[in-house]
Amino acid sequence: MTPAGLLLLDKPPGITSARAVSRVKRLLPAKTKVGHTGTLDPLASGLLVLAVGRATRLARYVTALDKTYTAAARFGAVSDTLDAEGEISELDVPPVDEDALRRAIPALTGEISQLPPMASAVKVGGRRLYELHRRGVEVEREPRRVTVYEFELTAFEPEEQRAEFHISCSSGTYVRSLIADLARSLGSGAYLTALRRTRVGHLSVEDAATPDELKTPADLQSRIIHMRAAVQHLPVVEIGSGLAAVVCGGGRFACNLEGSFRVESGGELLAVYRGDGKVARAEVVLWPR
Repeated sequence: MTPAGLLLLDKPPGITSARAVSRVKRLLPAKTKVGHTGTLDPLASGLLVLAVGRATRLARYVTALDKTYTAAARFGAVSDTLDAEGEISELDVPPVDEDALRRAIPALTGEISQLPPMASAVKVGGRRLYELHRRGVEVEREPRRVTVYEFELTAFEPEEQRAEFHISCSSGTYVRSLIADLARSLGSGAYLTALRRTRVGHLSVEDAATPDELKTPADLQSRIIHMRAAVQHLPVVEIGSGLAAVVCGGGRFACNLEGSFRVESGGELLAVYRGDGKVARAEVVLWPR
């Protein structure tokens, strides 16, 4: 039987998310679908949640979850990619003061507007921004609303002008942009030197496997968790066998819930539905297999 579920991978720095996925694919039966639920830049390490087999149909519910990171940055210099992989330029600016840094952070907490960096995968006019960046082209971008729940300075080295942060934010938040905006508000510049994703919603990097721990198909199979983990954060509606036939056929049913919820019967995850307060309609049907 083709494996189905989530694989929590602790991606090391220095490799792309695509390469991490390809390592996993080699250990799965041919033609098994595998997809990530949110990339990490090569510079970054940490939790990469992969959906395997039928669980790829639930990937969107993981992608939308909040993220938590630890980040390190250097002040007094800038990078054309906003991180250490770009071209670094030193700035002739006064050193950043720790107290001023702490006072500036609250202005970048809560719901804020962010401009996607040019070295990102966002599409403008049908082209990825990073493709345009490589050609030296900069285009106008639309700011996005994101939410920063926690933004905490955890360490600061004044002589080296290096800082470490704990950040919890909504999906789609660019941490490197957040750091650059923080520095700009202080009349300086900064770029990201390290980034580690520690959580995706309720999923933790502490439960993840490194690529080196996945040497055989049996190693991989033992680390795949039930696809229910992809929608564990959604409300659950338990139904009987009569309504289960309707759900497995993707049919509508009366329901007073609003938003997405999971539908289960006898402990089996059948589908994800969305209610409008009166009627529920199928978003993803998983059963029959």
